[in-house]
Amino acid sequence: MVTQQQIHTLGQPWGAPGPDGRSFAKDPSVVRFGGRFLLYLTLPPGRSAGEGERWSIGVAESDDLVDWSLVRVLGAFGEYDAAGAAAPGAVVIGDRVHLFFQTYGTGSRDAICHASSADGIDFAPHPGNPVLRAPLAWSCGRAIDADAVLYGDRLLLAYATRDPDMRVQMVGTATAAADSGFGPEAWTHLTPDGPALRPELPWEQDCIEAPALTWDGERFGMFYAGAYNNAPQQIGWATSTDGATWERGSTEPLLPNGAPGTWNSSESGHPGTLVHNGDRYLFFQGNDDNGRSWRIAATPVTLTASGPVLTWK
Repeated sequence: MVTQQQIHTLGQPWGAPGPDGRSFAKDPSVVRFGGRFLLYLTLPPGRSAGEGERWSIGVAESDDLVDWSLVRVLGAFGEYDAAGAAAPGAVVIGDRVHLFFQTYGTGSRDAICHASSADGIDFAPHPGNPVLRAPLAWSCGRAIDADAVLYGDRLLLAYATRDPDMRVQMVGTATAAADSGFGPEAWTHLTPDGPALRPELPWEQDCIEAPALTWDGERFGMFYAGAYNNAPQQIGWATSTDGATWERGSTEPLLPNGAPGTWNSSESGHPGTLVHNGDRYLFFQGNDDNGRSWRIAATPVTLTASGPVLTWK
């Protein structure tokens, strides 16, 4: 288990400033595209003119992974996300950024949508949105918190869902051909009979969510969030050879919440991962006020044969 004193971040944790003076940024997903880093994140109501009470997806950019500036807030694409959108997961395929995001605020009907962009800023929605739900016997049907990784000529997508009673959060996986367009007909569920991961360890409580995927050519990795927000949420790690059956790397969190008085004392949650020039970074959200504000930070991480190790250069 890593203690708070061993966790170093790239610069100061960052959040988009709001009219109430509180910084806010949740659910990080980062790519390198167009000569800069792009951070896709969730913003609360009131952060964009015309968006009213709607939760939205923001886009921030950086040249160095330290200093970020918010450059766009995405508006609603249709009736399906008019109530809100959140938890983006971005992946670069060829010359486009593909963004998988969830509808927000409709309970068990929330689902995964898709949009793509040639510049990483302006997105065109898939005409078949939402593109992925979880109509499985062990699930309530919702699908949220999508993340995706390329492996060969296919895409693995992991998502969070709940049990039919809407109490326990779990993770499922699906796959599609990389050239499929990612419409509703493209996906094959890899976990039709039960979740890829369900909460089992004491620190995971009733929730596993926010999967962040890796692929090393032989096996998949998944950073995941255990426990609901501020319970506290903490980050774990699991691996799989087929994308369907997963094994935890440890019984303890890889990245725990911070000690009292630190910026992430309420939680270290919702991971995202980036590889650039051979280096890997683990992004995560945190706060010290039980969710009144949120900020995002990144720490270097190295994947070893025995699992990820938090590192600092």
